[in-house]
Formats: sequence, C-alpha cells, structure tokens
Amino acid sequence: MPIIYLSPSTQEWNEYVTGSGSEEYNMNLLADALEPYLLANGIQYRRNSPDMTAASSIREANSGWYDFYLALHSNGAPEGRYGQERGIIAFYYPGSSEGQRGAELIAEQLRQIYPLPNKVTTRATTTLGEVRQPWFPAVLVEIGYHDNYADATWVEGHMDAIAQQLARALTEFFGLPFIYPMPPVEGTVTVSYGTLNLRSYPSSTGTILANMPDGAAVTVYGEWEGWYVVHYGDYVGYAAAAYIDTQGQ
Repeated sequence: MPIIYLSPSTQEWNEYVTGSGSEEYNMNLLADALEPYLLANGIQYRRNSPDMTAASSIREANSGWYDFYLALHSNGAPEGRYGQERGIIAFYYPGSSEGQRGAELIAEQLRQIYPLPNKVTTRATTTLGEVRQPWFPAVLVEIGYHDNYADATWVEGHMDAIAQQLARALTEFFGLPFIYPMPPVEGTVTVSYGTLNLRSYPSSTGTILANMPDGAAVTVYGEWEGWYVVHYGDYVGYAAAAYIDTQGQ
C-alpha cells in the first residue's frame, strides 16, 4: 500500500486575519482532518511535528522512502497587496511528471469546493525546498490566503471538505477507490482453514501483502464493495469482509 510523508506548515508566525490562530495551527487542524481519510483509503503516512521546520521535515522524509510528499500551507500576499489576493496554488518541481500529475489532481479536486474555481491553479517552481528536495513526487499546496478574510474563513469552515478532496486526489493518484471513513473497529479473522490474504488492492488480483491466520486481530478503517481496509501488524491493506468478524463492536 502507498505511504506518504505529510508535512503541515510549521510557520507559527503567520497569523490568520480572523484571529483563529497561525498557519501552523490551521494546517495541523487540516492534517488532523485528513488522517481518517488516509486510513480509510489504505494510505499509510508519517507526519511531521510542529516543533520541526520545513528543512527537518525534508530530512526526515529523505531518511526513509515514501511514495509522495504532501506539504500543507496557506499563502500570504506580497507587500502592498495584503488582504487583496485569493486562490489556491499547487506547486510541483519542474521535470517531475508525477509531481505535476499530483498537483493537477489536487487542483482538480479543490476546484470542486473552492468558491472561485478559476483561481485554483498549479505552478512549477524551483524555489520551494519542499518540492525541490524530496526524493519522490512532491506537492506543496497553498490553500487560500491567510491574510484575506474570505479565504481565511473559508479554510476554517471547510476543513473536512478540503481533507476529503485531498484524499480523493491521492486515491486517484495511487489508482485506489475512494472510501469514506468509518469509526475504526476491532475485528477478528475467521477462516475455517488456511489464511486470509491481505492485499494491496480490493480485488483477488491485488498483490498479497500478508497472510492472516484464523483468530488474527485487525483494525478495520473502511469498507468498499465487500472489502475492508484493515491494519494488521505492520501492514495496511484490503481483506474480504466476509472473513472478518466485527460483531462484538
């Protein structure tokens, strides 16, 4: 299953014009809202922490291996334009075809909910470390302008909707079906013989990630057309729902 590095802003000095808190605070709220969608869709993640910087986030990401790097930010207008700019920009590194594809998918999804869809754009850049330095496809998305009252209030009031659209973009990027989150429940594998396959895709043709014996404990995060998204040991994948008992929950 795919794994991403999730990097909400660590810029605690960029205050929202509404007084709701900083860019760091609000982008971490957005990351909080995104996590259940990632789990429900079988997308594993590692997330930075507010005491880190963009540079240390990149170093941490590059110390492992991820399928995608997603940086969550809000924008600030240049001097002389304070409060006058609106829009969303998904940045990617020029020459990264997968980074560009990820940025375009994110922009496409956010256009569906942002009140000014023509102001949701993608842009290649070499100046942002969080798209230039990761060793894998990377997108930094500036979600609205925190110095614009309309944008700031839109972000604050649409955290779940923004998170859902980001997850939809990621599932499309990875070729997975989109699944709405459900409250995590504990389950037990129930097979009369052999083991239950944990797969990379909700199909009998999906790559087998692990074999789960009868009685194995799992956590169920989502359901799609007879398949559960489950966490078992070090793996997250899909398993046939008919062979997992959640009745005790």
